[in-house]
Amino acid sequence: MIRLVLVLALATGTATAQSLTDNLGGAFTLIDQTGAERTQADPENWHQLVFFGYANCQEICSAALPLMASTVEEVRARGGALRPVMITVDPTRDTPEAMARALPVFHPDFVGLTGSEAALQEAYDGYSVEFEELFIDPFHGTVFSHGSFIYLLDGAGEVLTLLPPVLGPEMMAEIVTGYMEAS
Repeated sequence: MIRLVLVLALATGTATAQSLTDNLGGAFTLIDQTGAERTQADPENWHQLVFFGYANCQEICSAALPLMASTVEEVRARGGALRPVMITVDPTRDTPEAMARALPVFHPDFVGLTGSEAALQEAYDGYSVEFEELFIDPFHGTVFSHGSFIYLLDGAGEVLTLLPPVLGPEMMAEIVTGYMEAS
């Protein structure tokens, strides 16, 4: 439902940052790649780029995760504090240990989050995340269909806007720093 509303809002030009995020976000408690509990709030009050995917995804994630890393570097070059975060849609393979190996390839500050089925479902529901298993790739395992939006959260964990992964890192950094300056 959120996708249809978003597409219609974008197509008609009636989308605003607030209308895109009115029903998104909320509290969650998950486990990061070090085994520590984390919530939607950043422990250092940094803004966050949050993406729902999986560490060994050969499709959307292989574009979104490097884009997030480049955006983090662009924002930091402008003096901002931004953290990249991936919440898994594949907790069977995305264990803390697996994410600890996979995510630093993209950026040393990448945070990977997983948790129990109930804890993850709370995050999926809060961010209107839908995904489904498509097929089993003999080389990479289960392939999931999942969303591609990147959520910009403030340090408290409030959703500020959605960023489509078709933007380049410079444009994403410009949008992110605009939100940082406004808060």
